[in-house]
Amino acid sequence: MDFALTDEQALLFKTARDFCEKELIPHEHILERTNELPRELEMDIRRRAIEIGLHACNMPESVGGAGLDCVSFTLVEKGLSRASLALAECVRRPNSILGACIGDQISHYLEPVMRGEKRECIAMTEPDAGSDLKSMKCRAVKDGGDWVINGTKHFISNAQIADFVILFAATGEDETPMGPRKRISCFFVDLNAPGVEVAPGYDHMGHRGYYNNILRFDNARVGDWQMVGGEGEGFKVVSEWLGPGRLTVAAVCQARAERAFEVALDYAAQRKQFGQVIGKFQGISFPLADMATDIRIGDLLLMNTAWKVDQNNSDTAADCAMAKVWCSEMLGRVADQAIQTCGGMGVMADLPLERIYRDARVERIWEGTSEIQRHIISRQLLRPLGA
Repeated sequence: MDFALTDEQALLFKTARDFCEKELIPHEHILERTNELPRELEMDIRRRAIEIGLHACNMPESVGGAGLDCVSFTLVEKGLSRASLALAECVRRPNSILGACIGDQISHYLEPVMRGEKRECIAMTEPDAGSDLKSMKCRAVKDGGDWVINGTKHFISNAQIADFVILFAATGEDETPMGPRKRISCFFVDLNAPGVEVAPGYDHMGHRGYYNNILRFDNARVGDWQMVGGEGEGFKVVSEWLGPGRLTVAAVCQARAERAFEVALDYAAQRKQFGQVIGKFQGISFPLADMATDIRIGDLLLMNTAWKVDQNNSDTAADCAMAKVWCSEMLGRVADQAIQTCGGMGVMADLPLERIYRDARVERIWEGTSEIQRHIISRQLLRPLGA
């Protein structure tokens, strides 16, 4: 079994990591001080990313992207995600749903995103329907050649700096042996369209400079041409998007865990107490060993899952769930222990650990909670046995 990266993959990872160290991490203090991402900084980072080919590197070559395979893209995510989320997202990796654009969708949505002129957000979660898509209340009703949308979405990442939203809404119900089932459809909706309100979201404990918003739709109209796929195919779109999204979260968590560990390891090798560096004490060295082991397991799980995706393995949903639940929970453990290793300095803003610690908590919630991931894993284990 060959775990070695190709020369191209190794160079790609180095390029992404070097870009992160040079162009992203130096600006983290701005986010921490102001809780805002300056627009000029965002555009400058995006311009530099376009120049070296990191922009939209996850998109197919047929639409102007780099066409990276899953392993290569996962390496890019790891390299960029050592920095704060808001900064890492300045290097746009558009939602893969955009690859489904057809007709006028290509010129209105896909091509401007690929040029770095527009950005998208995605709206699925509702106040009373989080992980339960069947409880979705946002509705789109057919009216001639249009669809009229009413409802509310929340926890919508970066809507206030996006140009359009990839929206999931109920478009009807079907009778099934298990009772009525909502038909979920997907639409591209311009955020400046009449009837669309982008409202401030909630204050949150981490991710400075990251925005979450509430979207309200009041008789907002979209044309048939703005529907993604066919009517009622929203669950299919979701399933194709969620797996890679969860793997991305795992890569982000892996990158931050590695950075936190590096800070703790360096501190343990430099800080002296009782006449020797603290790394020589078992109370410090054994937790370091545990952190290194946890991180190694996460990396193997992450990259193996990415490899399986590249092999077109049809049963990767549980693998993505395993990677997401392990890496997100592992990050929490590593961030906590890294702070403990550094003692009082660990909770000071001079080191990135207190920020990594704050940012880590939400990773176990968004893109599907740890409980949802365990449900996916156990379901795949039990189904072949008829349970």
